[in-house]
Amino acid sequence: MTTTATAQDLHHAPSPTGGVRRLLLGPGLLRGAWMFVLFGAIGFGIVVLVRWGAGWYPILLAEPLVLVSALVSAPIGFLAGIGAFDYWVYYALGYPTRAEDHSGHGAKTWRDYFRVNTDHKVIGVQYLVTTIFFFLTGGMLAMLVRAELAKPGIQYVDQQTFNGLFSVHAALMIFLFIIPAFAGLANYVVPLMLGAADMAFPRLNALSFWLLPIAGIMMLSSFFMPGGAFACGWTGYATLCSQHQPIGAIFFNQGVQWAGASSIMTALNFLVTIITMRAPGMTFWRLPLLVWANFTTSLLVVIATPFIAGSQFFSMFDHVMHTSFFNPVGGGYPLGYQHIFWFYSHPAVYIMMLPGFGIMSEVISTFSRKPIFGYRLMALSLMAIVVLGFSVWAHHMFVSGMSSWLRVPMMVTTLLIAIPTGIKIFSWLATIWEGKLHLRTPMLFALGFLSMFVIGGLSGVMLGAVPIDIHVSQTYFIVAHIHYVLFGGSVFTIYAGIYYWFPKMTGRMYDEKLGKLHFWLTFVGFNLTFFPMHILGTEGMPRRVADYLPKFADLNLFISLASFALGVSTIVFLYNMITSWRFGEIAPANPWRAMTLEWQVSSPPPTFNFDEIPQVVGSPYEYGVPGAQHAILAPSKARELEEVPV
Repeated sequence: MTTTATAQDLHHAPSPTGGVRRLLLGPGLLRGAWMFVLFGAIGFGIVVLVRWGAGWYPILLAEPLVLVSALVSAPIGFLAGIGAFDYWVYYALGYPTRAEDHSGHGAKTWRDYFRVNTDHKVIGVQYLVTTIFFFLTGGMLAMLVRAELAKPGIQYVDQQTFNGLFSVHAALMIFLFIIPAFAGLANYVVPLMLGAADMAFPRLNALSFWLLPIAGIMMLSSFFMPGGAFACGWTGYATLCSQHQPIGAIFFNQGVQWAGASSIMTALNFLVTIITMRAPGMTFWRLPLLVWANFTTSLLVVIATPFIAGSQFFSMFDHVMHTSFFNPVGGGYPLGYQHIFWFYSHPAVYIMMLPGFGIMSEVISTFSRKPIFGYRLMALSLMAIVVLGFSVWAHHMFVSGMSSWLRVPMMVTTLLIAIPTGIKIFSWLATIWEGKLHLRTPMLFALGFLSMFVIGGLSGVMLGAVPIDIHVSQTYFIVAHIHYVLFGGSVFTIYAGIYYWFPKMTGRMYDEKLGKLHFWLTFVGFNLTFFPMHILGTEGMPRRVADYLPKFADLNLFISLASFALGVSTIVFLYNMITSWRFGEIAPANPWRAMTLEWQVSSPPPTFNFDEIPQVVGSPYEYGVPGAQHAILAPSKARELEEVPV
C-alpha cells in the first residue's frame, strides 16, 4: 500500500537546514567551539582598540592580548557555547519562566557525559574521569623529571624546561587532581548520604565542573608558549615568577584562578546542601563522617581560596601591567606574596586531606564491621583542624627572611595541629582493633594510607621544628615529606574511595585480584621511590635542580627506576576500571553490607536518588548492634501498612 504525503506532513517534516541550525546554535561542544573563537576575537579586538585609543605602543603586545583574548574571553565564550549560562541569561533577559523538564538531568547514553548536566551523579563521574586524565598527564611529566635525574649532568632538557616540567606537574596534581577528585567523589556520594535528591544548586554544580578542564588545558598550553611553561614552581613565588619569566607564567596565574573559582562554587554548594537538604532525622550528630569532612573542607575552601586568588591577581598585574605589588624595585613587598600564598596553601593541605579522612572513616568502619571509635571527637577534631589550619602558614617560611620572632609561635601551632590529626589516627586504629577485618582493595588502600600518612606526619613534625627545617628546607627531604602526605595520604584515599564506590557508580564490580595487584604495585613502588629521598635530603641534595653532584647518582638512579615501576601500576588501575565498567559482574545494591544511605538504593541509583524521602532513625555506624538501623526508606508506606485494619 502506498501513501501520499500531505502539505501538512511536509510542513512538519524536519528540514536539513533546521537540523544544521540546531547543531550550530544549540548548546553543545560545536557551539562551544565557534563561540570560543568568536569571544577570543572580541577580546583581541577590545585590547587592540583600548591600546590604540590610549596611545600605548606597541599596540600588538603579547601579554595583554594573550591574557584577555585566550585566557579570559575565549574560555567564557566556550562556557556560553556549551550552555553553562543559558538558564541564567534567559532569566536575566526577562523571558517567561520555563518549566523544568529535567532534560539536562541524568545520563542515558555516554554522550550525556559530554554536555552540561545537572545530575550530581553525572557531574561526579565527569569530575573523576577528568581528574584521572590530569593525574596521568602530571604523572608523565614526573617521569620525564625522573628520566632527567637518572644520572648527573644534562641529558634531555635544559634547566628552564626542567623547571617547567616539575612546576606544571605539581600544579596539575594539586589543583587539577587531588582537590577536584575529592570533589568528584563527594559530588556523587554526599547527596545520597544526606537523603537528598540532588545538590542545592544543580546548574552551579555543572558550571563548577566545566571550569576544571579550562584550567588544566591552560596550564598544559603554557608549554607551547614562547619561552616555555611557567617555571617557578607550583608556588609561583614573587619575584621568581614576575616580569622576567616568559609568558607561560600568566597561564599559571589564570589557571589557578579558574580552578579556584571551581573550588569555591563547589564548596558553597556543599555547605548549602549539607545545612539545608538533610533528610528528616538526619541531625549533625547522625551525619556520616564523610559528610562532616566535606562540610569542614568546604569551610576551608570558602575562607582560604580568595587569598590565593588575590595573590595571583597581584602577580599577574605585576607581569602584565607592570605594577609593583611584589616588585621591590617599585617599592613592592615580595615576602607579602609568600604570606598571602601560604595563608591559603597550608589550609589547602587540609583541603587535600580532610575529604580523605572522611573516606577512611567510611572504609575502615565498613570493612572492620565496627562502629567508628570516638565518632563525636572525630567530628570535632575536623573542626579543630579548620581553626588551627589558619595559624601555621609561616612554617613554610622559616628560611624566607621573615621576622624571626614569628618562628617560635608558628612552630608551636604547627606542633599543636598534630593533636587533632593524632586523634583520628588513634580512632581509626581503635576501630580496626579486634574488628572482623575484610581485606578488600579499599581496605588495603586504607591501611596503606594509615602507614604512609603517619610517616609523612612524623617528618612534618620534624619540619615544624625550626632548626631541622633550616637544615633541610631546600633539599629532597621536603620532596619526600610532601609526597608521603599528598600521595601516601591523599592519592591512597582517592584510590580507596574509587574502589569503594565503584559498584555504586557503575553498577558493576571491579576485579578484586587486579585491585589487590594495583595496591601492592603502588605501595611498593611508592615507598621505593620516595623513602630514599629522605636520605638524599639529609645528605644535602637540593631540590628543583636538573643536575647534581656525582655522589648522589646511585640513589637517584634507584629512585628513577622505582618511579617508572610506580607509573606502571596506574596501567593496572586503568585496565581494571575500564574493563570492569564494561564487562564486570553486576553489582548488588549493597555489596559491602554498609549502613549509610547511598548503599540502601540500587546500583547505580535512580535518577533522583530516592523514590520517597528517607527517615533517619540512628547512627550510620551501628555495626554489631542488634536491630540497629540508620534510616527507613519508605516511612509513608510503613504507616500505610500499620493503618490497614486487620
